[in-house]
Amino acid sequence: MLTGYRAARAQEALFDVRGQRNASAGNGYDEFVDAAGNVRPTWQELAEVIGDRGRQGLDRLRTVVRGLVDNDGITYIEVDRHGDKVTDGEGAASPGPWHLDSLPLLISSSDWDTLEAGVVQRSRLLDAVLADLYGSRRAITSGVLPPQLLFAHPGYIRAARGIDIPGRHQLFLHGCDVSRSADGTFRVNADWTQAPSGAGYALADRRVVAHAIPDLYERIGPSPTSPFAQALRLALIDSAPEGADDPVVVVLSPGTYSETAFDQAYLASVLGFPLVENADLVVRDGKLLMRSLGTLKRVDVVLRRVDADYADPLDLRKDSRLGVVGLVEAQRRGAVTVVNTLGSGILESPGLLRFLPELADLLLGETPLLETPRVYWAGIDTERSHLLARLSSLLVKSTIGGETIIGPALSSFERDELAARIEATPWQWVGQELPQFSTAPTDYFRGGVSAASVGMRLFTVAQRGGYAPMIGGLGYVLAQGNAAHKLNTVAAKDIWVRPPARAKAERTPTVPTVQLPAMTPSGTRGISSPRVLSDLFWMGRYSERAESLARLLIVTRERYHEYRYRQDMEGSECVPVLLSALGQITGTDARAGGTYAETVAQAPDTLWSLTVDRHRSGSLAQSVERLGLSARAVRDQMSNDTWMVLGAVERALAQQSEKPPMLGQSNHLDDTVLAAAHTQTLAGMLALSGVAAESMVHDVGWTLMDIGKRIERGLGLTALLRATITTVRSPGAEQTITESALVACESSVMYRRRTLGKVSVAAVADLVLFDAENPRSLVYQLERLRTNLKSLPGSSGSSRAERLVDEISTRLRRLDPADLEEVDSDGVRAELADLVDGVHSALRDLSQVITATQLSLPGGTQPLWGPDERRVMP
Repeated sequence: MLTGYRAARAQEALFDVRGQRNASAGNGYDEFVDAAGNVRPTWQELAEVIGDRGRQGLDRLRTVVRGLVDNDGITYIEVDRHGDKVTDGEGAASPGPWHLDSLPLLISSSDWDTLEAGVVQRSRLLDAVLADLYGSRRAITSGVLPPQLLFAHPGYIRAARGIDIPGRHQLFLHGCDVSRSADGTFRVNADWTQAPSGAGYALADRRVVAHAIPDLYERIGPSPTSPFAQALRLALIDSAPEGADDPVVVVLSPGTYSETAFDQAYLASVLGFPLVENADLVVRDGKLLMRSLGTLKRVDVVLRRVDADYADPLDLRKDSRLGVVGLVEAQRRGAVTVVNTLGSGILESPGLLRFLPELADLLLGETPLLETPRVYWAGIDTERSHLLARLSSLLVKSTIGGETIIGPALSSFERDELAARIEATPWQWVGQELPQFSTAPTDYFRGGVSAASVGMRLFTVAQRGGYAPMIGGLGYVLAQGNAAHKLNTVAAKDIWVRPPARAKAERTPTVPTVQLPAMTPSGTRGISSPRVLSDLFWMGRYSERAESLARLLIVTRERYHEYRYRQDMEGSECVPVLLSALGQITGTDARAGGTYAETVAQAPDTLWSLTVDRHRSGSLAQSVERLGLSARAVRDQMSNDTWMVLGAVERALAQQSEKPPMLGQSNHLDDTVLAAAHTQTLAGMLALSGVAAESMVHDVGWTLMDIGKRIERGLGLTALLRATITTVRSPGAEQTITESALVACESSVMYRRRTLGKVSVAAVADLVLFDAENPRSLVYQLERLRTNLKSLPGSSGSSRAERLVDEISTRLRRLDPADLEEVDSDGVRAELADLVDGVHSALRDLSQVITATQLSLPGGTQPLWGPDERRVMP
């Protein structure tokens, strides 16, 4: 036990955790201190660390954790109390930062032994129930389970009857919400068997918290969570249909707008399997195939994160846009293994929960080691009477699906109305005792460390010999008030399971990183679907668009400040010209006023809008937002460094106000804020370019991303030249405009070195159009495009895309830079204007050709079941 000075310091730093409880904490079991007020042995090291750090140290720790979460791009789309996604004013749901408590939840080795045995047994029990309900149905024929509780629940999928997954177990992955009751025993509050989420978050949380407090991690040495990823990977490979020698495994996601999109992508990345969406898959000849590099590759195993009733619009919900047509039939034929198996959602039924002890005895001959809060089924007269008498103190759930009703939150009128509904259809209702939660230290709530109600989601995965648990799991801090009864959470907690004393003595402590499991066959090397390639292609385009726009905004802002009070100088003409260039490049009118004075007066609003308004076409914020959406859609292919860079840029722009900040009463733009936004974005895009060049495998996905980058750079360059130097102006204006254009295309230093300050359109064209050694020149982009297109699968050397690049190159070779100086009677450099217009149009055609040939899904109708078969309905 902690004694003396150190104990006093710990208690002082904890601000009397026992006294600072959130509203949901109640008087349950205290994980941190015992009944005598002494810190429990499991928590002594944490208490000492908190005592040593004090308030300021804990504040710094919280900041570090927040920064690591942001850098790793850990996100979550929030849902409201009805389970609907929280959206902005325009109905769009976007990911927000993951809330992670910096203090872990500690579990002793003896408590973990109890939890592990109980959860593994529960997985075996649910597995037996699942196999029985879709098999012999002893649960029904023996009279243990009323049949209406099976057939009326939406989790029961009739089309899944007769479908068996290979191996000894039908329940593949199990998530189990557990909390500790007031007497210190553990109870199960919910089972997740449909498409369990949270394992990816648990692995990511360990990485963050262990890096944030490495001193405490080394002292405690919690059991690692990463072996679970290895077990899951091997189990997926092992579940492939018989005869699959080199199984292809994929993770099927609803997409980036799923509230747990990060969880799905991170888990896929750790496992090393492709993250796919429905557009990536197709059923043909009775097999599930994945579109890959212009070919179709057979898929053997699907880790499903799409709810079962959405998995196949042919056999299940016809309005689904998330599923794969024919997936049920392919699984029924044994051509593919889908886990969790379709129909596993029935195990989440509250009606089934009522009879779980009886089912354990019937199917296993065992008594559950972990109890659940007592459940009363209104279909039994005595239990209905008890339910109705205690409506105000129970959770009321529908056995046919629907929202959980919190009894303590009901008004007298609502209770009467609910009682009438229960009396009308009693078999459709169950009442459950309120869950109990223990309390543990948290620093999530404002005001320092406090005691909050906590729970855990634990995971198991089926193995040949049984079920393997994740040692630890996803802990969480419960919401305050009645919301806690529905397991609504406000923050996650990393769960640290203390190893046995002997194991701790033998270990070598290290700060963990979540590593990919050992290499095992997966059959997925080099696979990229058109959807993935499209997102990578647009990542290249949006990143380059944001980079070039940031440069042009910077130089425009600088010229605005330079000439704002010197409008009589020749060089001041560059301000409206640059604003006009911004308008042409972004596709909006950046010159708000007709006269010079009106244009300059509106410049602060224009520059600010083009920087932070994500709803304005072509703006910096819009490009960054779409870059983020594309990147998150292929998160499993990105390195962790990507999110550190991209997240910083997104936050820098998101934190800006809608109106430009002004200085005092002068009504002048606060240039420091705008400059910071431009500089941070530019720095971020440059860093992202470096990450892509040095950290990504240069496979076909990287090639398409680089193609997008080169096309966008060519488009930006030709648009910039068209808007700035094709029209002849006074010598002073010509000089300033030309210098500004060179700065915007990152070629000013080399130009000055070559021309010694002389302004020459021919010299500019020679550098930014024809110089093959200048990485910003048009010719350089064309050479990169030629090389990239040649390396794409199926390249013939004479494809439409390659011919377009050759045509542009041929046109450039036939030109003399000096010819571009010629001016027509209207004061326009017609040859230059014609060139940049033609190249710009050709590059747009090139983008469309690549989209049509490399990034589009094939059309036409193909047989689902084979050329000579007709589907026979069972």
